[in-house]
Amino acid sequence: MINKLTERIQRLEAPIVVGLDPMLNYIPEHIIKDAYSSMGENLSGAAEAIWQYNKCIIDAIYDLVPAVKPQIAMYEQFGIEGMKTYVKTLEYAKSKGLIVIGDVKRGDIGSTSAAYATGHLGKVNIGGKQFRGFDEDFITVNPYLGSDGILPFIDVCKQENKGLFILVKTSNPSSGEFQDQLINNRPLYEHVGKKVAEWGELFMGHEYSYIGAVVGATYPEVGKVLRELMPKTFILVPGYGAQGGKAEDLKHYFNDDGLGAIVNSSRGIIAAYKLPKYEAYGETGYADASRQAVLDMREDLKKAWSR
Repeated sequence: MINKLTERIQRLEAPIVVGLDPMLNYIPEHIIKDAYSSMGENLSGAAEAIWQYNKCIIDAIYDLVPAVKPQIAMYEQFGIEGMKTYVKTLEYAKSKGLIVIGDVKRGDIGSTSAAYATGHLGKVNIGGKQFRGFDEDFITVNPYLGSDGILPFIDVCKQENKGLFILVKTSNPSSGEFQDQLINNRPLYEHVGKKVAEWGELFMGHEYSYIGAVVGATYPEVGKVLRELMPKTFILVPGYGAQGGKAEDLKHYFNDDGLGAIVNSSRGIIAAYKLPKYEAYGETGYADASRQAVLDMREDLKKAWSR
């Protein structure tokens, strides 16, 4: 799957992943109204509105980007109905040829970690037949329980030719409370990055490992250090745009081959019609606004990744 991701990035000239992180206040009123009319003003209606919203955005951008990244919490908040929409979103994105990165941030040990891996990346055996649960191509995981929490995921990745993005240095302002703490005169995130590179050696693609890292765009100097520590690791970069990360700050996240990183934008794309730059599209043109936002992001990122 990492080979497919790098091939799609090169072919589309777009190291971009669109974060499908919908909130109800992002969704145009006419979509919500129709969903409530058909399903009720309840959890089912909210989930239907999100589904219709996601579907139109995917239709607008699938030919421009290699991947999408649904954040599972935005669906879990609506209970079972939200999770049904999560699954429908995954399936629809894959039907359009998109790679799906499930932003689930799982992290546990032993049989629990193995069960998470099976549910999101693998297959479960029932009555002698195998079934898939969520079936993402990659998922995000939390490494702070150590190798016991990561190796079960890697085992399933090997079986299924799928991958991980492991949290190393996150983009949120308080990330430094723990991640920047010094251990043997080096910040914790460097120790984690070094370990991610070691785990990556366990499952390599052609040029890059199936085991990637999450490094926020909001700390470009950190990105430079971690790129050197993890030369064969693909980096998923949150924090671009709405969180303050700028394209010109991202050049160190990429390797000299122009690869090695994929940059996420969520509300800057899926809610682009709410931004002054795209307000002329209006609510009914929200998907067209999202498409234009992707095109603009692709041009902006050339400051960082073009070689």
